[in-house]
Amino acid sequence: MTAGGATVELSDRDRALLAGQGGPAARIAAGIMVRMAEVGGAPRLMDVSAAHIDSSIYLGDATLEFSERLADAGARVVVPATLNVSGLDEHHWRDSAVPPEWAGKAHRQMMAYQRMGCVPTWTCAPYQTRHKPTFGQQIAWGESNAICFANSVIGARTERYPDLLDICAAIIGRVPEAGLHLEENRGGQDLFRLVDVPRSWQEDDTFYPVLGHLIGRIAGDRIPVVEGLDARPTEDQLKALCAASASSGAVALLHVVGVTPEAPTTAAALRGRNPERTFPIGRSELRAARRELTTAVGHQLDLVVLGSPHFSVAEFRALAPLLKGRRRHSGTGLVVTSSRIMTALAKDDGLLDDLEAFGGTVTVDTCVLATPMLRPEVKVLMTNSAKYAYYSPGLLGATVAFGSLSDCVESAVAGRVVRDEASWSE
Repeated sequence: MTAGGATVELSDRDRALLAGQGGPAARIAAGIMVRMAEVGGAPRLMDVSAAHIDSSIYLGDATLEFSERLADAGARVVVPATLNVSGLDEHHWRDSAVPPEWAGKAHRQMMAYQRMGCVPTWTCAPYQTRHKPTFGQQIAWGESNAICFANSVIGARTERYPDLLDICAAIIGRVPEAGLHLEENRGGQDLFRLVDVPRSWQEDDTFYPVLGHLIGRIAGDRIPVVEGLDARPTEDQLKALCAASASSGAVALLHVVGVTPEAPTTAAALRGRNPERTFPIGRSELRAARRELTTAVGHQLDLVVLGSPHFSVAEFRALAPLLKGRRRHSGTGLVVTSSRIMTALAKDDGLLDDLEAFGGTVTVDTCVLATPMLRPEVKVLMTNSAKYAYYSPGLLGATVAFGSLSDCVESAVAGRVVRDEASWSE
């Protein structure tokens, strides 16, 4: 089949879907997917066995209409399809600044995706749920940090699926055979060499969002290879690395030599080729990248925001002792965004008690970047997330101070930005 693009070889099932044998919604989805294959030059479609749907975020009447049109036409996903963050915390949105009309439409969009059979995980970190994919599994995932984590840390295979295309993939279980689905396209292109970076830096949680921010800004949509890491990063540190590189750039796959599964050696990460570009990364480059993540001027602090990507149980566990026996400043709030799954697990473990006593709150199933929950007077934020720090000025009109988890807690207590600079001055 061709229509102004490359010819796409169709299977019997593809033709049946295009003929409407799977119903009107599947016909729409198949038509969109074939057209995307034509435009992208893919020779055929291929099967995927799971999806993660970023289209669940309400972005206006168009995204609501698209989801309800599919659901009303009888669309049903044919592969397990988890849902990314929604447009609101459906049980607690009234405690924030979310307008009722906006909340109503966002909720309708949530329900449309559930009617299609999607799993209501409502998280941007589906890889930390039981729906985590496996090495080599072909999937169709949306959400930039999740795409990067799945490809890089797990070794699953997904292209960058944008909103609306992701649900089409889930409805027919087919995607263009192209891009990062194919082994020949997964080799590293840019080599980033860590030079004289102290192990103490590498073991610090703030190192990974800073490194990711730096790599993403340089690499763009290319595939970076990181060489010279001595420490063994945790899952949440790798989560922060992927989220940051996918925010400042468009990194969908990165290799960390000796850490990620497709990079036992530098040669393996590069697939035996020479790097196209090489960049040394030392302390001065990392310090400069860290400075870029702070746009706030002065010491005023309205809100500390944690959880982008969504807080895990391990992160709740790290936060609790920092809060114990303390109370936030009356003029500074603290909010943690997480999934309903992780929040329930944290509550069962008693990890929310100190947060509540501190005066902090948990918002589930959404994030401050996806819902208008912040009041107009909130102008200065602090976070340990490079993703929040990168996007907040543009999306929220707020300035941001970036710091460690401990810095964030100390700042919430003091009511002003407090950062321990000692570890970054070595």
